[in-house]
Amino acid sequence: MEELYSVKLAKVIGEFALETLYLPDLPENIDITCSRVNRPGLQIIGFYDYYEQARLQIIGKVENMYLSKMPEKERYEKLDDFFKTQPAGVIYTSSLPIEDKIVALAEKHRVPLLRTTKSTSDFMAALIAFLNVELGPRITRHGVLVEVYGEGILLLGDSGVGKSETAIELIKRGHRLIADDAVEIRRVSATTLIGKAPEIIRHYVELRGIGIVDIRRLFGMGSVKESEKIDLVINLETWQNDKMYDRLGLDERTTDILGINVPSIVLPVSPGRNLSVVIEVAAMNNRQKKMGFNTAEEFNKRLMESMGLS
Repeated sequence: MEELYSVKLAKVIGEFALETLYLPDLPENIDITCSRVNRPGLQIIGFYDYYEQARLQIIGKVENMYLSKMPEKERYEKLDDFFKTQPAGVIYTSSLPIEDKIVALAEKHRVPLLRTTKSTSDFMAALIAFLNVELGPRITRHGVLVEVYGEGILLLGDSGVGKSETAIELIKRGHRLIADDAVEIRRVSATTLIGKAPEIIRHYVELRGIGIVDIRRLFGMGSVKESEKIDLVINLETWQNDKMYDRLGLDERTTDILGINVPSIVLPVSPGRNLSVVIEVAAMNNRQKKMGFNTAEEFNKRLMESMGLS
């Protein structure tokens, strides 16, 4: 069963600087549990099939204009029916005027009533993106997350294989740390994973023999980042002489994380191998693939042509 997450209404209010017209309780005690939002046009005309009470309801200029053209008695009957469903909250956009009778309906049914200066489309897009991050499915993986040339690289592998040491070398070369040891991963859309560090260990790296070091203080603010999209998974493992490793890059491997297949490679570790340089090349190569050029396929095509097999 999928675990449900919540975000406090206080955080939503703070994030978007919302004006509060009525709150049934302290915003720190009100939970928002649904990442989807709704413009209640159909509900205003009385259609409540497939209606989700847990959604935040957005009333913009269109809904407000439609309501204003109704006879006053009918308007408040429709709004009373709407507030009676006790949605998670009602937010008016574009600084629309809100009559005292509407505030009274919110108080009557104990529904949070808020307002924003932003336009409906801009506000909804920003709110949905925010809720997707805050309420998205999540897991914590043992590993290291770094940003290399704009690519989010998740380093996985057994303890002691060299993940943290490699991260330090990458930071010295101008790249950025997101998380060491534990990476909180959230699925924020059908194709996107975002990783960040738990608050208690953010910006810290553990180096065996030295202990905990603060990357932000040692290397400066430019060496760390709060969160990053995960573009590539690199599995570090001790080199095994009897194992066949990919020499051409034709094998398109993926790692399933929260239902999303992320491109991945296996990188063997051996003494003297410069892992930071190899990871830089892997990051650039992955970026190149996303731009439509696959070096391995191009080389294989040339090889087939030279052998007369194309």
